[in-house]
Amino acid sequence: MNEFQERKVKLKWHEPKKTYDVIIIGGGGHGLATAYFLATRHNITNVAVIERKYIGGGNSGRNTTIIRADYGIPEAMKFYGRSVDLYYELEKETDRWLMFKPKGMLRLMHSEANLTSSIKRAHVNSEWGHQTDILSAPEVARMVPELDMSGGGKYPVIGGFLHHEGATARHDRVNWALAEGANRLGAHIHQRTEVQDLIMSEDGSKVKGVRTNKGDMYADQVLCAVGGHVTKVTSMAGLRMPIRTHPLQAFVTNHYERNFDPIVASLTLHFYVSQTARGEMLMGAHVDRQPAYNYRAGYDFLQHCAHHAMTMLPFMRKLRVLRQWTGLCDMSPDASPILGLTPVDGFHISTGWGTWGFKAIPASGESLAATIATGQQAELIQPFGLDRFAKDRTMGDLGSTGTH
Repeated sequence: MNEFQERKVKLKWHEPKKTYDVIIIGGGGHGLATAYFLATRHNITNVAVIERKYIGGGNSGRNTTIIRADYGIPEAMKFYGRSVDLYYELEKETDRWLMFKPKGMLRLMHSEANLTSSIKRAHVNSEWGHQTDILSAPEVARMVPELDMSGGGKYPVIGGFLHHEGATARHDRVNWALAEGANRLGAHIHQRTEVQDLIMSEDGSKVKGVRTNKGDMYADQVLCAVGGHVTKVTSMAGLRMPIRTHPLQAFVTNHYERNFDPIVASLTLHFYVSQTARGEMLMGAHVDRQPAYNYRAGYDFLQHCAHHAMTMLPFMRKLRVLRQWTGLCDMSPDASPILGLTPVDGFHISTGWGTWGFKAIPASGESLAATIATGQQAELIQPFGLDRFAKDRTMGDLGSTGTH
């Protein structure tokens, strides 16, 4: 990792300018991807990415790196499918090893209700070009021989839903590659720079720039790609966002010598697990029920998630917890993101990512860059606009979130 960082990643740091064409608040994956696609697809390089900590130091560096497109509604499948396609080409495009690895995502079925919903989802996914299969119990056992198919006598596995395109990538390398690509073409990245307020027109109808701890910066286009504290930033523009923020915890164990290939999840037991490139077993579950802004990890989550994982994968009883961490998830009412244009002229948003933000980074950045460049909501994200709530056109897809 150190060798890769020192020899490959090349970032230049600049003093803030007074004026930019576009200012992006938030130096995580979504903000960096937007800057990258503005530069590479639209030749817009007079861009500032402002991050109050360090790039990728928020949710982009605190997730479980799962990439998938097995959603339940056509709009989401189209959007996340585009993101998966971009991920498959991102290493070649950026000339950086992102540790991208196709693994397949296997959802365990424990009941007839699981089976019925999985068959329906498989048909819908197949119609939209995503390769999915319903597996029998013996096929699941052959694919993951470590599984206790009896589920400890309480959660027997009757089958599985296999999403072949499921994959993982290294989160910090994705952030570095996007940052480097945008930076190389002229974008400025300002770390340790905190936005204190937005600079608005006198009537409050248009954004003019941002006020930071390092001075004022002006731009006609501002994107809020903040994770965790989005409502604070949007309130500066006079917008009230339908967002509640919840902590989401995860942990990894020490190394496991076997080759555990697929990502395995159980919606009934609310956990998912995959193996990292180092051999660590990486696990997550649902968001904490109580809204909060703290990054503290808790023993209750560790006990709950580990118990369920060990119920299905008994070998994990011999492993030790190595690290535990927490990110902040911005949850929208319909479990879908909120993207693009707002009623405030020149002010754009990327929020509501909940537990499914990492997988959407390329498609989100591509679409937001197109929206900023043209002034028109990109086709792919039209269903996810803020105005859908006023129009009663919500995109309810709660069953696809996996960890809610």
